[in-house]
Amino acid sequence: MIVTPSAIWRSTALLMFICGAAISPLSAQGARAERSEAAEFQKLEPALKFLRARNARDYAVATPNGIDEGSYVKIGGLEQWITIRGEDRKNPVLLLLHGGPGDATNPWGYAAFRNWMKYFTVVQWDQRGAGRTFGRNGAAAASTITIERMVQDGIELAELLSKKLQKDKIVLVGHSWGSILGVFMAKARPELFYAFVGTGQVADPSRNYAVAYAALVERASREGDFRALRELNEVGPPPYKDGKGFGVQRKWSNLFEGGDAFIASMVGFALSAPGYSLGDINDWFEGQNVSAEHLVPQTSALDPKLLGGEFAVPVFVIQGAEDFTTPTSLAKTYLNSLHAPRKAFATIDGAGHFAVFTKQDVFLREFRTQVLPLIDWRQ
Repeated sequence: MIVTPSAIWRSTALLMFICGAAISPLSAQGARAERSEAAEFQKLEPALKFLRARNARDYAVATPNGIDEGSYVKIGGLEQWITIRGEDRKNPVLLLLHGGPGDATNPWGYAAFRNWMKYFTVVQWDQRGAGRTFGRNGAAAASTITIERMVQDGIELAELLSKKLQKDKIVLVGHSWGSILGVFMAKARPELFYAFVGTGQVADPSRNYAVAYAALVERASREGDFRALRELNEVGPPPYKDGKGFGVQRKWSNLFEGGDAFIASMVGFALSAPGYSLGDINDWFEGQNVSAEHLVPQTSALDPKLLGGEFAVPVFVIQGAEDFTTPTSLAKTYLNSLHAPRKAFATIDGAGHFAVFTKQDVFLREFRTQVLPLIDWRQ
């Protein structure tokens, strides 16, 4: 992809957002005011080139029976980007369904899931409207971004992976929006999956923000955080007439969960991802906007009964103990209400909506405990 001046500017603006506290004093002093931000950003290219080369080396899969592939595959009539990485092809295959909507993990997942690759062959998929899939197909495919179409995409991908990697079944993991997608995939084609594991599990989209608001107020009161209480009380509980209320909730959710630090590290790894360009990163961000525009109205109107009921595969939920985005209490009630051959609920202390990423060792230990006994190792 050609990097245009506007693309450079968007990436510059992103870095300014991340490092705003450090940049603002310089701006106030008028230092280097005559220099173009785009030109300044271009000077970072040698550093980014160095970091990309270092990350390619440090996070490489170099085992004799390993696999490390990235390619576009035809799914649902579109070329969609997937990566397949793991230290041993004999290991179980894990298909990760990212959240967002549109928040593809591939730009930074090469590092985030490196430890998982000792035990699983990890497949990351830039869903329809996300990441490199969005970059390849553009906004012209936006009208096809529906829950039903993406469930079918996921099923087609699971079938492709089973055939390519010679596995009867794979393990399905969904985070946040990906947990909705995973539930529908597991219910539609249970014979393809050993189990479904949800994290940041969506249970009742219509109640998420109301329950989360009450939990945020309780947390702020418990900690004596008067600023949080003041801002939360100013906007009041949902529903909201505009984005201000949601913005305040997201602000304090991220601050209380430590999500801001995770998001900053995520962007840092993306900017230094091996094989990625600034154009890829801009596609990643633009895809999130386009995906949210089309999917959020659909998920917000989703009947929670469609997510529950009967499952023909084991279902596990591993949730941050204080998830203020997809509240832990709702996720637990959800799991208790459904019927499955086997089910279990686990919480991770000191973690929130991004527990799968911020507390990886704890998450992976629980995940392996629940899932590995289900695997047919004769394959």
